[in-house]
Parts: sequence; structure tokens; C-alpha cells
Amino acid sequence: MTLRVLLADDQALLRATFRLLIDSDPDLKVVAEAADGAEAIELARAHRPDVVLMDIRMPGTDGLAATTAICADPDLADTHVLILTTFESDEYVAQALRAGAAGFLGKDVQADALLSAIHTVASGDALLSPHATRSLIARFLASPPPPETPAAPAAPVGLDQLTAREREVMALAAEGLSNAEIADRLVVSPLTVRTHIHRAMTKLQARDRAQLVVIAYQSHLVRPNPHP
Repeated sequence: MTLRVLLADDQALLRATFRLLIDSDPDLKVVAEAADGAEAIELARAHRPDVVLMDIRMPGTDGLAATTAICADPDLADTHVLILTTFESDEYVAQALRAGAAGFLGKDVQADALLSAIHTVASGDALLSPHATRSLIARFLASPPPPETPAAPAAPVGLDQLTAREREVMALAAEGLSNAEIADRLVVSPLTVRTHIHRAMTKLQARDRAQLVVIAYQSHLVRPNPHP
């Protein structure tokens, strides 16, 4: 099945570059391009893409507001937002996580990493690398959002619904470990880890793995490292 991608970036040259790269993958297709957040919302509702590749800083309606609107729309429940950003400098990323973004990429991403990220996010396995989790989420996510920040789609925090193993796996995922790393740590198979992750997501009504990580920090199952 061909995955449908929406590009949202105010730089036409960058959009053209990403389009050429994405369309070179036989399993991916760019269905539309947006130059700002408002257009991204409109086109997402029109095309219902599998993945929106979203720049944060755009004129008018920015990527954060667009991400919030897309992730809050029940008709776009199967659309995942992949943020383009600079990990170390863009504090909007933490707000995008709260809004429901599924993953992050730096704009200097390598071609194969971009294509892999789109496939990863479309599958529901949100792109949260150890770098992103430790150096970004741990720095910003636990901080209370500013009053003017748009409300994110809420997911009830009820960790008592989880088994002890599900909480353990969730905590390790929030610390930035991949499924394979968690499997090695717990001496189980990666498939077992994936099953625990998906059961936790279902019980907590988390949109994807990214939101599961948000819940882990907001519920204090995991606490941010002050020196990531």
C-alpha cells in the first residue's frame, strides 16, 4: 500500500527537494503541499494523508497550531504528524509533543533517514530516538505549558490500568530505549515489547508512542533528567 504524505513548509525549494526524495520511494507519494499551517489543516482534511511532514516555524498559522488542530480532529485519527525542527534550539517541539506530534526530524536529515522516519511514523511506531527523548523531552516536557499554549488532545492518565510489566516497558520507552533495547534489558523478544507498548497505548487511549511518552512524564512514571 502506498503511503500518502502531505508536505507543510513555507520554503518552496525545501518542499520541492522533499517531494523529489519522497516520490523516489515506490511506497510513498506526496499528495499535496502547504505553505503555512492553515493550508496544512485544510489539505489534511481534504486528502487525509498518512503522514504530514510539518515545519514548526511558518508565517500565519504555525506548525504548532496546525499540529494541534490535525491531531485533535477525529476524522484525522489515522494521520500522523512528523515535525521538522532543530532538536537543541526549538522549544516548540515540547509543545508539539503535547499537541500530539508523532516524531521529530532535523532539517539536515539524511535522505534514507527521512524515508525511514515516514514509514516508521505511518506504522504507528512514533519516531522518538534516544537523542530526541533524552536531550529534548527530558529538558522541556515536564515543564508546565505556558497559559497561551493551545490545549492538547487529552489522554486520561490511569496507570493503575496497566500491568507491572506494561508500566516497566512504558517507562523504558520514555527513557528513549528502542524496542530492541528494551527487549535486551528485560530478556524478552522485541515482539513482546511491541505488544506491551500497544496494550499500554490502548488502555491509556494514547494516539501513538509519542503520546505514551508524554503520559509517562506527565504522570511522573518517569522524571526528567536535569542533565540529559
